Amino acid sequence: MIKEAMFYEKIGDDKVHCSLCAHRCKIASGKRGFCGVRENRNGDLYSLIYGTVSSEAIDPVEKKPLYHFFPGSYVYSVGTIGCNFRCKHCQNWSISQVCLEDAYTKDILPEELVERALLSDSKSIAWTYNEPTIWHEYTYESAKLAKEAGLGTIYVTNGYMTPESLKHIAPYLDAANIDIKAFNEKFYHDIASAKLAPVLEASALAKELGIHVEITTLIIPGVNDSLDELRELSKWVYKNLGPDTPLHFTRFHPQYKMQDLSPTPVKTMENACKIATEEGMKYVYMGNVPGSDRNNTFCPNCGKMLILRGYFDVEKYEITPEKTCPACGENIPIAGEYGGSKHLPDDDRF
Repeated sequence: MIKEAMFYEKIGDDKVHCSLCAHRCKIASGKRGFCGVRENRNGDLYSLIYGTVSSEAIDPVEKKPLYHFFPGSYVYSVGTIGCNFRCKHCQNWSISQVCLEDAYTKDILPEELVERALLSDSKSIAWTYNEPTIWHEYTYESAKLAKEAGLGTIYVTNGYMTPESLKHIAPYLDAANIDIKAFNEKFYHDIASAKLAPVLEASALAKELGIHVEITTLIIPGVNDSLDELRELSKWVYKNLGPDTPLHFTRFHPQYKMQDLSPTPVKTMENACKIATEEGMKYVYMGNVPGSDRNNTFCPNCGKMLILRGYFDVEKYEITPEKTCPACGENIPIAGEYGGSKHLPDDDRF
């Protein structure tokens, strides 16, 4: 669906300046922004994807991954078309990099979206699978309705948003998993066609605005796996987001245009977790390595296992209702209540 865009200004000669994401595109009449889904029509900017859904599923919140936000609950997840990055390793390239006209989608208006989430018995709605920032007109209006209905709201995001757009949605956004893809500008330029600095700025601002933030970094062999770089990343998160911030290191598997690489060695993953812990991070997790203890939550004070996880599901939860360790009383930073164990319906993707 088409809707006039937010966050743009007219700059003469029918050109517009978009300020939704950090690319801050200047777009001539008849052209689209870098995201491919915001089009200038005779000097007015339009979103081409309002309510346009490409993917829909009910996921464990741990799959986002969010380990400290309503653990054990399910989240109604939706994605659209397009992205403001060009990641060569994107696992969802079939929706993020496809032309809108070539994609199979259906329209779900905000009211119906909230109704579907409630009927699914989900605790939250997540805008995920591709970059939610470019869907702002829709996510903003949907998030307002979701909050009125008592649902949590989640962004799974690359963090490439402007301070203006982040501040706009922040009152209605409860949680964000922000992907800091690497801690060097060369990676962002060569692999994602973007810049690192705006991602760091948005991550710090999200924390400041009271959004629950968890950080994910996919470690790619020979690309962003330098131990020095991982240490600098850990130091930055510690200093700017705090030691209680969940930090997820995820194992790379060959995808899209980077299928010539090998999966990340488990030893590299272990070293990354060790480094982050050395730098003071209290909750460091290892993704895509089934069976690792680094998938579980331990008390940073006494070492007691507090949350035992399977591949995604919570198998055991021992944090007290007061959100403390039952063994030593340490405060454990969990946003929301334990969601409990429920049957996960089959994915409804189309």
